[in-house]
Amino acid sequence: MIRQLDASQWRAWHGDSFPDCCWQLEGDELHAVAGTQRIDLVSLERYRNFRLRFEFALPYAGNSGVFYHVQEDVELSWHSGPELQLLDDQGHPDGCVPSTRNGALYGLLPPDADTQLIPDQFVEAALSVHNGEVEHWLNGRLVLRYGLNDEALRKRIATSKFSNYPRFARADEGHIVLQHHGEAARFRRLSIETPD
Repeated sequence: MIRQLDASQWRAWHGDSFPDCCWQLEGDELHAVAGTQRIDLVSLERYRNFRLRFEFALPYAGNSGVFYHVQEDVELSWHSGPELQLLDDQGHPDGCVPSTRNGALYGLLPPDADTQLIPDQFVEAALSVHNGEVEHWLNGRLVLRYGLNDEALRKRIATSKFSNYPRFARADEGHIVLQHHGEAARFRRLSIETPD
């Protein structure tokens, strides 16, 4: 089953309604507004196995991300949910670090291929999760594949900043979160495919 994820399918992190203070809806686009409160968008529903498709655009040096299997009984979304990093590698300092480049599993695994952005131009993306096997897609290319229970990944987590968060990457299902990093980011054409 494929469903569109419009503004009615999202609410504020730890909130009950859409955060108009820091996100705007323009047509079919969700805009994180620069210089406002950093309130992430969390999906109303929880998902286990899914394929999320979307397009995103960032300004020069832009930084955002999409988290999955997020548990909301933690302080911040990244304390439980792994992140598909979205970044302007050319303009942002994190672009110099392989594990924080565009398409990475943030802070843990680098993408297999670089995907350079043109500021303010949309990029196609997809995040696929099936029984703990995860794929990151950018511009129609598979840029990263990994298993959440792979021993090598678990060892990386144990020696990373995420080791301080016992709920990190442990849940089999959870919310999807669009990150507000304090700067502009645009998302559109969001859809999710789940098993019937």
